[in-house]
This record gives sequence, C-alpha cells and structure tokens, in this order.
Amino acid sequence: MIKIFRQSVVLPFLTLVCLAITCASQAGNWQNNVTIGGFNNVHIYTPDTTSPIGEGKGLLIVLHGCTQSIDAYLSANLEDAAEEFGLVIAVPDAMNKAGFGCWSYWQGTKSRSAGDYKNLISLATTLSADTVRGIDANQVYIAGLSSGATFANTTACLAPDVFAGMGISAGPSIGTSSNGALGPCETADVQARCSQYGSGYTPFFNSQIASLAFGRDDTTVNQCYNQQNADGMAAVYGVSPLADSNQISEGSGRTADEKLWQDSRVSMLWFDNVDHAWSGGAGASGSYINGNGINYARYLGQYFLDNNQRVNRNTAPTISDIQISVSGQVISISGQANDAETFVEQIDVSFTDTSGIQLTSSTVIESNNAFSLHSPALDDDLYVVRITATDSEGLTGDAYQTTARVGPAPPPQAPVLSNLAVTTEAQCATVSGDVVDVNQDLASVVVSFDVGDITATVSATRFSATACNLPGGTNTAIITATDDAGLMISDSLSFSIDAGQTATLDQHISAARLDYTNYANCYLEYGTERFKLNETQIASNQCQWQDDDNSCAGPAQSCSFAGGGDGDDGSDPDTPPASDCAQFTTSNYYHKVAGRAYSTGNYLSPDYFANGSDDPMPGSTWGNTTLSSLDDVNWSVGACPQ
Repeated sequence: MIKIFRQSVVLPFLTLVCLAITCASQAGNWQNNVTIGGFNNVHIYTPDTTSPIGEGKGLLIVLHGCTQSIDAYLSANLEDAAEEFGLVIAVPDAMNKAGFGCWSYWQGTKSRSAGDYKNLISLATTLSADTVRGIDANQVYIAGLSSGATFANTTACLAPDVFAGMGISAGPSIGTSSNGALGPCETADVQARCSQYGSGYTPFFNSQIASLAFGRDDTTVNQCYNQQNADGMAAVYGVSPLADSNQISEGSGRTADEKLWQDSRVSMLWFDNVDHAWSGGAGASGSYINGNGINYARYLGQYFLDNNQRVNRNTAPTISDIQISVSGQVISISGQANDAETFVEQIDVSFTDTSGIQLTSSTVIESNNAFSLHSPALDDDLYVVRITATDSEGLTGDAYQTTARVGPAPPPQAPVLSNLAVTTEAQCATVSGDVVDVNQDLASVVVSFDVGDITATVSATRFSATACNLPGGTNTAIITATDDAGLMISDSLSFSIDAGQTATLDQHISAARLDYTNYANCYLEYGTERFKLNETQIASNQCQWQDDDNSCAGPAQSCSFAGGGDGDDGSDPDTPPASDCAQFTTSNYYHKVAGRAYSTGNYLSPDYFANGSDDPMPGSTWGNTTLSSLDDVNWSVGACPQ
C-alpha cells in the first residue's frame, strides 16, 4: 500500500458566534530562546491553526541530538507540521548535557523529579496550562533525534500520563550505555525498562502511541535499535504487528517504509536516503537535518491526528444549503444539517433586532437531514439570524449567522460598529468586532494599523483584521466602516505590542541588536545574565534596540517591522515587502557567529563571505557590514529593498 501525505493546510474556522472578547489569533511565528519549564533556551513555534481533533492545539516537544544546536530545527520544516496539524512546537536546549552536548540518557536517576526529565515534564505542563496558546492536554507529544530520541522515549515512559505519543528517531534503546550509541548493538529489554519507569502510571500506557524511525543510510547509530524499540513499545502496549507494510511518499523521490502494529499503536519507519539526521523533507537543512527524506514532523502530525487514543473524536454537526426568505412579518429558514459520528438532534434559531431584543425558534431534524422552521411574527426591523445544530451527545456546531429584513428599508444610515476588541500575540494584533448596516449595503471595513491598512474579512455581522510585524510599544488601530452610499463610521483601539527579545549580552551582539559601542554599560548592568531589549523606533524606518531605561542600547538600524511606522513606503508592488526581509548590521565576525556568513583564509587575516550569495565582505574580522535576506538562508551584502 502507498500512502501519500495530504498537502492541504487545515485552517481554523472562525465561528460567527465567537465573542469579540474571547476570539484569539496566534501569530504563527517562532519565539526563540524562551526561558520556561526549567530550561534557559527553548524555541517555540505557535501556529495560526488548531488541531482538527480534541479541543485546541497539540504540543510537540522535539529534542536535539548530540553536538546539535536547537537552532538547526529552525530550518527543519517544523512549521509545516505545526500549521497543518495545529501543533505548538517546542525545541528545548538540554540543561544537563553529557559529552558532545548529548541528552544524558545513560546517566543519572530515571525519575520524574530528576534533571531534564523533570524539566521536560514541567515544560509540557507549563505550556499546556498557557491559556493563550490553547493547548489540549490530551494532545501532548514528545520526539527527538539520537540521544534526544532515547531521552524522549525515557521521558514518555516516566510520564505516560503527560505524553500521549512519542516520535523516536535514530535513538539507542532506553537503558543502554553510552558505548551502545556508537558501537555494536546492545540488547535491551525495552518493555521491562519502560514499564518500570512508568510504575504507578501503568493505566496510561493503554492509550499511549509510539512512532519509531531510522534512516536507511544511518552508519552512526546501529540500526538494530529501530526494531528493538518498536518491539519493546509494542510489548508495553500489548499489541501485535500487522502483516502488511506501507510506503509513505512525499514529493519527488522522498519515501519511507512503514510497519504498523494493532490499532496503529506502534509505527516503525525506515527513511530512504536519510543518514543519521532528523528527516525534514524538501528544503530542510542544518546540522544533522536531512532534506532528502520525508518530513518526519508532518508524518508525526498525521500519525498523532489519526491515532491519538485520548481525544474525544465526536465532531460537531455542520449546517449547509441555508435558504432564508421573508414573507410579511415572518422569516422562513431551511437547510441541511449533518453529523459524522452520531445524529443531529435539534436546530436552534435566534432572531435579534437592532435594539438587542431576541426571539428564538427550534425544530428537530428530518430523516433526510433537512430542516425548516419559521420565526414568530416580527416587527419591521433588521434581524440578525443565528442558526446552530446540536448532536445527540450535546455538542453544538459552529453557528451560521446572517441578516434578514422585515418591512421596508429605513432612510440611508451609516454602519454601526460594536463589540470592538483586539488580541495580540508577539508582534501581531487582530482587531475584531460587529458591524451592522441597517440598509444592508455595507461596502467595506478597513482597519488602519501602524504598518498600513488592512481590509477586514466580514462574515454576516462579524469582522476581523490581522496585522503583523508591528512596532513595539503603544499602537493604535482605527476601524472604518463604509457603505455603498459613502456613509461611514470610525472608531479606534489602543493596544501594546511587546517586541522585546531576551538573551545574554553575547547573544544580543551576535543577533546584531547590540554592538561593542555600548558594551561596557551593558556588561556592567547585566554581566552574563539574560536581559530584555525592545525595538524602539527613533526615526523614519530607523530603530534601536534598548533596555527599559535606554542605558543599554544598540546602533541605529533599519526597523525589523514592516513600513517603519509610515504604512506605505512607496515600493514597487513586485518587490518583496520589508516584513519578508531580515537585515543586520554588525561586524563580519558576528555575522559568522550568527550563521549569516563564513570565513576562509588564515586566522590572522580571514576573508568573509555572505552565506548563499558568496558576496565578499570587506574589512576582515572586525569589518562592519550590512547583510540582508528574504528567506533567512541566503544572505547578500546590502540593505533590504525599499
């Protein structure tokens, strides 16, 4: 059997009944070097989407391998899986590393309260408790590469109540020694060890799932561990292997063989054309990141989506084919309602006039999934009609909402705005609210942010507009609703954007937020501790990174947010916007440290070149150069296009 990965992106459906004060929008971006859950540095990606199952987003914690920086996973295509399957991705840097920067799976006590095992459990529970990210505690998973894979497996065995599934790539078996990582295969009783680690939490193994994977070209860690790990976890779960195997295909020439156990509780993968590395799919790159195989993170997203044993898979009913008509003082409604798992038990409709008075009607579904009903006799007015369907388990689906008029239209009036609200995430803001035009001739709703105008999406009475790359500090959004007659109404909202970055002094310099001009003041104030800098606009399209009192500040440079605060830079529409272009000005040496450049030649007088373009960078080690990139991979000498 051949399985082909689905290419469609699962996007969240913004329900029309979503209250303005509770509708949240995630930014879909990385927050790097976050201190959380016992770790000093965690890269976290929060997607725009939610999981198609359960309630909210999933969480996938990914553990690096030996000698591997967590920065490598910024170019491993993890975002693809995050957006497609509604997964928050967290990549922590191990706190208690063994030799070669490994997760020390062969050392120390295997305990929920020890070392990085404790930290990983804390990371999972802390993120799950973050109501802004909206993570479903039943969709928390852990994965890793090499030493990170073994540590992930051990952690999932210690805390099967926390982790619903695991993805173990190129990892030695749990409980093996460090010699087993690079030498001959060590025999390990994975079942006994995992069961021992999870003693006291045994019932949770009944609903845990596991994916075990290896590259066929891996010559670093013995490939025997893939089968040993799969057999061991299958024994823990009490499932037997299925006879057939599948081939996973993703794009041109990227394949893997898949072996499943009963109820897909265990999956064993063999990646084609992958060595000892995380299989990242097309375009993936970085230290121990391989772009020749399938995207393992996407595979895990699909595997967890299809086989998670802990979520309630009853989906809400859907409404379609809605027809609305008005006769005299009565609004009539008909349509179809369907439910995939159970059956639709009831249809509820509310009719709300412009003064807020609401009347309701209900009906049951007919045998052919059709429904129809009529409103009570209504006064002349414009009514917001809201239709919902509820299934036999009491789950109510997304509302269908529109407007209908009873009686003649009133004289022309401007639209009315209400329930205005703004939610923020990182440097993004979403403005939402209600807009009602009693003449039913609304032309547009436009939200003016500090970076420019955004035409809002309007559905019935609800509107929403999102802008990103906003400057830090106080921002203002002006909402303007206009009808076909040119009548308009405006209102405004103020909100605050936290555009800060927290890092050590050396890390701030490497990222070109600081240079050595103000080094002494910064070092005397913060030493080697992590501290926060905010990007502050100081002139048109010029910004400076500053601490709270501006005692530690960097050089003036181009703003990272779009537009530099004036909204329209007059650039050619075919030129990529500034928000897609990264730009840093610092010494050649720190460009190299940050991965934007490389050097050749001798130690005393090296030559420096921009990664990707190979543009020469004048001035040797301490030459000061501006580099820009449209993809954070290929860098060129010079500023971003204006």
